[in-house]
Amino acid sequence: MQKLLFNDKDRFRAQALFLGKGINLQTLENYVSLASMPVLVKAGEEGYAVLLAYGAVVLFNLEPVEKVAFLSKLSSQISGPFADPETEEVEVHLNITESERAKEGKILLHELSIERLQIVADILAKSVVLSHYETSLATVFDQIEPFAASLQRENRSRQQSRELLRQLGTTLLVQHKIVGQVEIIDKPELLWESPQLENLYLRLEDEYEIRERHHALERKLELISQTAQTVLEFMQHSSSQRVEWYVVILIVVEVLLSLYDILFKG
Repeated sequence: MQKLLFNDKDRFRAQALFLGKGINLQTLENYVSLASMPVLVKAGEEGYAVLLAYGAVVLFNLEPVEKVAFLSKLSSQISGPFADPETEEVEVHLNITESERAKEGKILLHELSIERLQIVADILAKSVVLSHYETSLATVFDQIEPFAASLQRENRSRQQSRELLRQLGTTLLVQHKIVGQVEIIDKPELLWESPQLENLYLRLEDEYEIRERHHALERKLELISQTAQTVLEFMQHSSSQRVEWYVVILIVVEVLLSLYDILFKG
């Protein structure tokens, strides 16, 4: 039987934050845990928080002061914290007359159960992670264009090579994060135990366009990677050509010196 929360409320705010590269869930102390996969803990006087190992947290019904206190307490568990975390907010409503879904900036639920909040948290966390990388990759995308244009020039610098390697590294890290850690398009393990919530999950996934945004991000990652690799190959080819010319010049100089010795000293 699903445990119900918020017995005296029929609506409250939910806020997702992408705080950093990870949250160490193994060393959490002094938290009242109500569920796992994902971890749901008590927060504030009448609120709750879902913590995701890949660095996201989703807060339910926390007052501003409670939010600050909770995040301050959690900060020691966050690795690689972001200076300006991506956030996303929505209002959760108890509504038994309409279908469970996201509608006009609200999420409608038939029950305010732990399992339903975990499903909502899973979708909001994935959405906020996608938003973070959509923004960061847009910047990388703008930076990669000049490198593509440099294919038409001969004076490509070592600094450009280093920058391209950095862009490739960024691309690989994003791919690892969204595929290996966040598992954007994978269903949460919770659905194995609560298959009756799959329709809710699929509706929210569709309404937040999780799969579409993930595929668009993958296409950008692939294009960035291909462009960077192509430019690097041209740079390496140009560099090898220069080395070949140096060798040719040295050989010519050596031949000329030998002829000099033969003609003028022989």
